[in-house]
Amino acid sequence: MTAASPAPALDAIARLPKAVLHDHLDGGLRPQTLVELAGTIGHTLPTTDPEALAAWYYEAANSGDLVRYIATFEHTLAVMQTREGLLRTAEEYVLDLAADGVVYGEVRYAPELMLQGGLTLPEVVGTVQEGLAAGMAKAAAAGTPVRVGTLLCAMRMADRAREIADLAVAFRDSGVLGFDIAGAEDGFPPADHLDAFQYLRGESVPFTIHAGEAHGLPSIHQAVQVCGALRIGHGVRITEDIAGGKLGPLASWVRDRRVALEMCPTSNLQTGAATSIAEHPITLLRDLGFRVTLNTDNRLVSGTTMTREMSLLVTEAGWTLDDLRTVTVNALKSAFIPFDERNALIRDVVLPGYAALTDH
Repeated sequence: MTAASPAPALDAIARLPKAVLHDHLDGGLRPQTLVELAGTIGHTLPTTDPEALAAWYYEAANSGDLVRYIATFEHTLAVMQTREGLLRTAEEYVLDLAADGVVYGEVRYAPELMLQGGLTLPEVVGTVQEGLAAGMAKAAAAGTPVRVGTLLCAMRMADRAREIADLAVAFRDSGVLGFDIAGAEDGFPPADHLDAFQYLRGESVPFTIHAGEAHGLPSIHQAVQVCGALRIGHGVRITEDIAGGKLGPLASWVRDRRVALEMCPTSNLQTGAATSIAEHPITLLRDLGFRVTLNTDNRLVSGTTMTREMSLLVTEAGWTLDDLRTVTVNALKSAFIPFDERNALIRDVVLPGYAALTDH
């Protein structure tokens, strides 16, 4: 932080250009949409009042347990098994990002969890891409353009990783940018899916891996050193390889090789991976020179937005405008789009957006 960079006013944060790398499609539905789609298929929700449903999600997710946190996805997934459900949720996803000031986003989801309505894996991916494209067209027409790419997740508890990796390769020219594994970390190490990662590396498809959230350094080591991840989903427990500001070998590797950490403060509080926003490792890791990025993870489940995540860091962790700009630029530097496109977003959109706020 620098003295020349004061904390921005909270209303100004909403206007800042933002970038998000770690956000789940099935964790970000609008409560009203969830109620309406559930009604059309006869799925029973905890409540049919949208405000009460949003509150239920937030309370259920605040258990401090990753497994219980993941269990809240039963209801969103139930309404994402049809073409209609996928089209609507994907389009609204983009419009909600645009409304939050996001100019670049990567959305991830697990196609294998969306087959109960008779859709095939390619149909799921094609439908989501169709919905995202419709959302991007509407956002651009409204004067709030946002670029959204897709990461396909394989569930680490299942055995379809190679199949989903094939899907990522097949749709690489249709909006799919990369791959991930998701689900309960403990007991399901990344190396279980090494064949999928080796295949993707051979096909030059980038991937990130959820690691260092519910499980510690071994999961990060496997993700980076064994599997070859370019980014780490969460990665908060890399601090276990840091003592008194001195970095151990794995922490040094992650920092020095610019392996991006997709950090999600509110989500980490909910799953017990962090104790408070003020003490969240994102601030320490930023100060130590790691390539940290700021993310929402699951906007419905965590009751959050990028604007809220930024505001929390400003009010509770003392972040400044410079800090917010840094994590935004970091995200674009590590985005899975071509280098020239990343640079253009930084140069033409993000930096001018921050400069405009500073000038006022």
